[in-house]
Amino acid sequence: MPMRAMILCAGLGTRLRPLTERWPKPAMPLLGAPLLRYHLEVLQAAGVQEVGINTHHLADVMRQVAEAECARAGLSLTVVHEPVIQGTGGGIRGLRDFLAASDPFVVLNGDILFPLALGPLVEAHVASGADATMVLQPMPASERYAAVETDARGGVRRIAGLGPGGEHLTPWHFTGVHILRPRVLDFMRPEGPEDINRDVYVRLLEAGGRVRGEVVHGYWSDLGTPSRYLATVLDALEHRVPEGLRPLVDTPCLGKAWVHPGARVEAGSVLGPAFVDAGATVAATARLGAGTYVGRNASIGANARLERAAVLDDTVIGEGEHLEEVIAWRNHRIPAPLSSQHPSPPGRGSG
Repeated sequence: MPMRAMILCAGLGTRLRPLTERWPKPAMPLLGAPLLRYHLEVLQAAGVQEVGINTHHLADVMRQVAEAECARAGLSLTVVHEPVIQGTGGGIRGLRDFLAASDPFVVLNGDILFPLALGPLVEAHVASGADATMVLQPMPASERYAAVETDARGGVRRIAGLGPGGEHLTPWHFTGVHILRPRVLDFMRPEGPEDINRDVYVRLLEAGGRVRGEVVHGYWSDLGTPSRYLATVLDALEHRVPEGLRPLVDTPCLGKAWVHPGARVEAGSVLGPAFVDAGATVAATARLGAGTYVGRNASIGANARLERAAVLDDTVIGEGEHLEEVIAWRNHRIPAPLSSQHPSPPGRGSG
């Protein structure tokens, strides 16, 4: 049977309001595509053919985006709705029958950008015989992520201070990607919200199960705040995301500007690096500076100035308006200071 995967999509997105009053986080537009599309590309490259998601906040929107993106990729989709949000562990439990038929299966957080090569990690997980593999990275400097601690053999011994522990443990940052055997499902409660890391894995470890950490290096971003969202846009435009995001690869680039053929951009108005999506219009006297993203059907008026800014779909920037380190959506101008990025603890993935 082909490998299956689940993308956690039920989070409320409170830190990204008011944007998440329109889109669930995995459906947020990012340089010409919903964030979910980038997850599907990673999964499909690893051989996943069947995908499941959970929904809660803006469930109809999330389902519609997932259906469109899975149809585009030729993947089958299974959706479970959570009337009451169940956390990461409860979310996985909601797709128990779907996931239990795949050994192993993959789970990943829906609000990250992590263009990793997943296939070799799956192979390493199978060869290890472990019950679960948590994909880890070195702890980012000056960040406040709760640690996943491993022993000298790579075994996970403590998560956010919980678990059997031990001596000489090394702290790591959890990326939000897991590879699991169906046996892990047996350590979930029959009902009620719970966290896969802090609850389910801790019970598994205390019962003698094996959770291993697989350390990888490479680009990773959590898009859970306006500052982190905008920083990710800049990273992609400035070639810090390996291989480049697919819309950038597929969109004609003139100098430092990626301009969709369906956009109307007057000559000389884009300095870049910038991305202008289909249906967008940019006036001749406007200026799009470094790190600018203009979404689908957005309009940039005469003499407007944008620098390190994202203008999301269907948004109008008025004549003479100046935006810097801001996300614009409809009438909202959301500050996104790039000097203040606040990470979240591991294990949330559903909030």
